[in-house]
Amino acid sequence: MKKTIGRILSYARPYWPFFLLTVAFVLAGTLLALRVPVYIGRAVDAAVSPGHVDYAALRQTALELAGVVLAAAVFKYLGGLCINKLAFGTVRDLRADLTAKLGRMPLSYIDRTPHGDLIARVVPDIEILSDGLLQGFAQLFTGVVTILGTLRFMLGMNVKITLIVVLMTPLSMFAAAKITALSHGAYERQSRLRGDLSALTGELVGAQHIVKAFAYESRAEERFTKVSADLGEAGRLATFYASVANPLTRFVNGLIYAAVGTVGALGAIGALPWIGAMTVGDLASFLAYANQYTKPFNEISGVVAELQNAVSCAKRVFEVLDAEEEPDDSAAAQASDIRGSIELRDVCFSYLPDKPLIEHVSMKAAPGERIAIVGPTGCGKSTIINLLLRFYEIRSGQILLDGIDTRTLSRDSLRRQFGMVLQETWIFSGTVAENIAYGKPEATRDEIEAAARAAHAHGFIKRLPQGYDTPISETSGLSQGQKQLLCIARIMLTDPPMLILDEATSSIDLRTEQRIQRGFQKLMQGKTSFIIAHRLSTIRTADHILVMRDGHILEQGTHDSLMAQGGFYADLYRAQFAG
Repeated sequence: MKKTIGRILSYARPYWPFFLLTVAFVLAGTLLALRVPVYIGRAVDAAVSPGHVDYAALRQTALELAGVVLAAAVFKYLGGLCINKLAFGTVRDLRADLTAKLGRMPLSYIDRTPHGDLIARVVPDIEILSDGLLQGFAQLFTGVVTILGTLRFMLGMNVKITLIVVLMTPLSMFAAAKITALSHGAYERQSRLRGDLSALTGELVGAQHIVKAFAYESRAEERFTKVSADLGEAGRLATFYASVANPLTRFVNGLIYAAVGTVGALGAIGALPWIGAMTVGDLASFLAYANQYTKPFNEISGVVAELQNAVSCAKRVFEVLDAEEEPDDSAAAQASDIRGSIELRDVCFSYLPDKPLIEHVSMKAAPGERIAIVGPTGCGKSTIINLLLRFYEIRSGQILLDGIDTRTLSRDSLRRQFGMVLQETWIFSGTVAENIAYGKPEATRDEIEAAARAAHAHGFIKRLPQGYDTPISETSGLSQGQKQLLCIARIMLTDPPMLILDEATSSIDLRTEQRIQRGFQKLMQGKTSFIIAHRLSTIRTADHILVMRDGHILEQGTHDSLMAQGGFYADLYRAQFAG
């Protein structure tokens, strides 16, 4: 916990001027507020003299009291502004670092971590941390200053009664400490379950059409209800402990207040000479100070619960920040003037150490060649693409680009040499033109429209309400085929030296596919292209076909040569046209 708090403070370090101003304003406001009981005591003494009320003294005391209260309010307001700057600046930097960290994480981490849980760490966890900083620091500091300042004033008024207050204080502190220890585990479990619930929610909402298609609603509700119930139980325990802390300390503080009132009253009437002389006004002031002294213990107990919740969320955030990221390769060689020669030499790879996938794969692609990769699901086709782009690192062997080991090149420069159209479409919130120009934001409108025409997307774009300036998103009502056309136009605009088409036309009707294939033929001229396709009729014209099964290249050659062999490829091809 100390380490986590230290890291939070390290993020707050750039805002130390606001921290100092917060301390100064809160200190000034609290010390002024501590003067209020003095004026209350004066007012009481001015009004309780036998047969006489000193209105002049009351008037003067009231004016001074109003001035002190107003000044204290101004200082506390300024302190609140500064703590806002401190807290929001800190969590803004933390969220920015977390977002940047996700961009540097290997794809394997993103693949194996539930996306809902990652979103929970970036948004609600950091918001809770922000609230904990806002509520926690200001109240904690104010409470400590109030306790110390009140003791100073009480000691100046009556040392013996002050000792009674101090001797009874450990009861309140002991109660708060026990509750804090119990609540810490509950808050940690609550933070973890909150992430689990976010992950499950994201999974069920993202696959809602699958949930409904398989009539999975009742079972999905059961899963959600169970996790939600666990979260509710953890939240109930955390809230219970936090709720118990305040009444318990209030009870102990009530005992302290009663003791001070009883002893002070007896002293004021002379029943306890050892207490010393006290006026009624002194007693009123002392009781006010005793209330001020005990009140921070109630607040601090609540603040500790908020801080524990914030620290639990911060630990989850720092877990991501501490995760191993891709090594920095900004100083590595830059890929430039690429012709497009690709060679895999005895490449081995597995997602899990005990489950081999790609084993001793070797192949060559000359510049401008069209390489088709075919095979049954799970044979490693898409994995080859992941390795070419270094989304995953190979376990052994080499991948050479124009004779250069790709591991010696920077990832960014390597990936800029490839254009990729995936089976899954991705449209972000923005205009049609912005979506097409995603990989080339400086593109002109003429270039964007030319790419759209080449992808056969220009026609439906012009029919949109605002044409290329129409705002779109994943939920804007575009069909899957239209989204795919935009993705194809996006890659046609960047015009890279190498292409990867992973089931790029799977969401498009046959007539449109034939038109796009003609566009692809033009696009692939002079470019090394890797084509993954289940419809084998689309790759008959490929220069080279790799037939994969169980992580191995089983056969390779042209369509005609593979058909002549009568092997696995021929069986696959004939199966698609059976009957």
